[in-house]
Amino acid sequence: MIFYYSGCGNSAWAAKALAEKLDERLVFIPKADSRYDINDDEAVGFVFPVYSWAPPELVIRFVKRLILSHSPKYVYMVCTCGDEAGLTDKLFAKALKRKGWTLNAAYSIQMPETYINLPGFKLDTHEGALAKQDAAKARMERIAADLKARHNASDVVAGSMSWLKSVVVKWLFYKVLITDRSFRVKESCVGCGICAKNCPVGNIKIENGRPQWQHHCVGCMSCYHRCPQNAIHWGKQTEGKGQYFYKVEN
Repeated sequence: MIFYYSGCGNSAWAAKALAEKLDERLVFIPKADSRYDINDDEAVGFVFPVYSWAPPELVIRFVKRLILSHSPKYVYMVCTCGDEAGLTDKLFAKALKRKGWTLNAAYSIQMPETYINLPGFKLDTHEGALAKQDAAKARMERIAADLKARHNASDVVAGSMSWLKSVVVKWLFYKVLITDRSFRVKESCVGCGICAKNCPVGNIKIENGRPQWQHHCVGCMSCYHRCPQNAIHWGKQTEGKGQYFYKVEN
């Protein structure tokens, strides 16, 4: 069983590719129940993006409420990130430990950038994004082989100043930057509803032909990246920075 969360498609691609290679069932975390039955020897995986060098709070909250029919014998995580994952695996292992579970394997996969809400943060070039996707496909083959063999592994690119990024910067990130009150909509909006349809947590409603945010945003930026008119922006920070999402075929 693989539990996954994704906003802009990178982790959705990773989860679906992994499920296909391992013949596992997939559960989308924002729509997941609290209790699941697992087989005696069934592996349990978690796939998610890195937010501010840490697991998304949405994922940690899900782990806290998740009840399995018995303790899993093999647990793994695969996180997607633009470059570095910081202490993501350590923080996730800590959340699992509170449940009495052990993180047996952890991997990071570098994928195209999606977060552009701060000065200096920008998307990869088109060529750079394609190169990352190709490298990710090759890396996924190796990860799937490891997981199929139930290897114990820690293959996460932490990067420099991990504690500062994953603890201090993360705290500031959630305190200041996880808000939907900075979103604005340009006149070019046609009220198509694609933003609402693709918001992973159902945070957008279309009212009078315009998106209205419901104030439980998780900061994934799916609404910005998927808008066909590029009419949604987060303050002035996203102006002129382009859009990206990984279109995952069902």
